[in-house]
Amino acid sequence: ARYWAGVVAEAEAGLLDFVTFDDALALQSASPGAQDERTDLVRGRLDAVLTAARIAPLTGRIGLVPGVTATHTEPFHVSKAVATLDHVSRGRAGLDIQVSGLPYEERHFGRRPVPLQEDELHEEAADHVEAVRRLWDSWEDGAEIRDVATGRFVDRDKLHHIDFEGQHFSVRGPSITPRPPQGQPVVTARATDSAAYGLIARAADVGFLPSRDTAGTRAAVAAVRQLRESAGPGGRPLHLFGELTVFLDEDAAAAADRLGRLDALAGDPYEGGGAPVFTGTADQLADLLQEHREAGLSGFRLRPGVIAHDLPAITRTLVPELRRRGLFRREYEADTLRGLLGLDRPASRYSVSALRAS
Repeated sequence: ARYWAGVVAEAEAGLLDFVTFDDALALQSASPGAQDERTDLVRGRLDAVLTAARIAPLTGRIGLVPGVTATHTEPFHVSKAVATLDHVSRGRAGLDIQVSGLPYEERHFGRRPVPLQEDELHEEAADHVEAVRRLWDSWEDGAEIRDVATGRFVDRDKLHHIDFEGQHFSVRGPSITPRPPQGQPVVTARATDSAAYGLIARAADVGFLPSRDTAGTRAAVAAVRQLRESAGPGGRPLHLFGELTVFLDEDAAAAADRLGRLDALAGDPYEGGGAPVFTGTADQLADLLQEHREAGLSGFRLRPGVIAHDLPAITRTLVPELRRRGLFRREYEADTLRGLLGLDRPASRYSVSALRAS
């Protein structure tokens, strides 16, 4: 965890909105459909939610967004864990929702066969997020009385059964964790292709889209926006972030050469984990981000190719260049992740005022 504390401190020094913590339920593998047998590479990782909770007291303003695989986890447990993270971080938590159709991950659980179709996985994940969101709302604001004289801790009238019934599971509720400080922690989802557009449209506050070229970015943004309009999730705003893996150096040739050396050492070309790979200077990357932003993106999730090298390059060379162009903040303007993203704090859907508004 000390390693991650240093990484996140660097990101916060650069005034970035949030960091995401990848996670999975099996060892990493170079093979997309099976476990490889390599022993010369690091395999396994810390639990993302627990890592974020460990980092939260060591940071003050940056958002913390751990990944959770919806396919094999219960909405009740996820809602409780992320609500707790929001309390620990005082309103800086998020949830990066992921799916898995890998048979060797399913065998760790053995409760049911994984849906074979990708659209089933994403449909189930959207239901998962809906149940999680309702559980976050199941305690109204002010439900905690904490009245020592009468011995009453909770106003029972402000706790609600969510009675969620979906195709894949049902959840009665309410949560056992008080409502998160943000009301609704920020939910993110990633699309490496169009199969996940529906999940972003139905369930997310922030969607990550691969930024391969301007025309492709514009088409992806339009497709997700159209699906969002059809899904009609209560008029919630949606940010769409482009996604890039970046290798930054003082000149473009040095960045490309560094990637080439790393490919030679690994024995395989680096593919960016599904995100397009950029090699070049901070100025060139700023030009690219500005161009893709004009295609309809709200922002970008940048994956440092080598964290020890490329994260400081982002915070110490790219951020000043974006700031010089008037495209990046000079100080944090909010204390919560929703505030940093310009998202209002929603009322509980079960509160009297929310019911009247609907």
